[in-house]
Amino acid sequence: MSVAEGLASVRDRIARAAAAASRDPADVKLVAVSKGKPAAMIREAYALGQRDFGENYAQELTEKAAELADLPDVAWHFIGHLQSNKARHVARVAHLVQTVDSPALARELGKRAKGEGYGDGKTLAVLIEVNVGGEAQKHGASPAELGEMIAAVSAEPALALRGLMTMPPHDLEAARRAFEALASLQGLHGGRARLPELSIGMSDDLEIAIACGATLVRVGTAIFGAR
Repeated sequence: MSVAEGLASVRDRIARAAAAASRDPADVKLVAVSKGKPAAMIREAYALGQRDFGENYAQELTEKAAELADLPDVAWHFIGHLQSNKARHVARVAHLVQTVDSPALARELGKRAKGEGYGDGKTLAVLIEVNVGGEAQKHGASPAELGEMIAAVSAEPALALRGLMTMPPHDLEAARRAFEALASLQGLHGGRARLPELSIGMSDDLEIAIACGATLVRVGTAIFGAR
C-alpha cells in the first residue's frame, strides 16, 4: 500500500463515518502519525494535502521539524509521553501538545513555552491526556484529577487549553466505552465551548471515535503501513 492509497482510504473512512454520525467531515481533523517514518514519507503525504503530523518522541520531532522546515504550514502534534526535561524542545516546534498529564508538566511546559516566545496573546495549544480506564501501563490524569488539571493549564499564560485526549484500549467495545467516558467528561467540564477538541480514535477504531464526537483522529498504520 502506498502513502497515497493509505491517505485516500483513511479520508474516505472519515467521510463515511462522519456521514453516518450526521457530522460534517470537515469537523474531524486527521493527524497522520509519522513516528518512525522517514521525512520522505511525510513529504509525500504533504504533497497530497496532509498538513497535521503526530510524533511521539521529542528528539524525533525536533529532527523532523528541522529537516522539513521548508514546508511552512506543517502542524506538528506531540502525542507521546512528555518528560519535563524535554518540554523545552517540544515547546520550540510543536503546534499542539496532546499529552499534558500533570500539573507539574503544565507548569514546566508553560515556563518553557514562555522562553520560546509564547505569552502576551501568543499561546501554545495543549490537550489534557486522561487515563479514562485507570490502566496502570498508560499515562494520563485520572478523571477525578481533571478539574485540577484544567486549573493548572489555565493558570499558564503561555498555554491555551484546547481539549482532551485519551489512549484507547485495543478492544473495540472497551475503546467505545473510553471514548464515551471522555465525551462525558468534556460535557461535565464546560463542553465544547471550553474544551472544543476531543483527540480520540486511531487506525482501528476511528469510526467509533467519530461517532463519539472525535475532532482529532491519530492515524499512522493505515496511512504509512506498519512500523
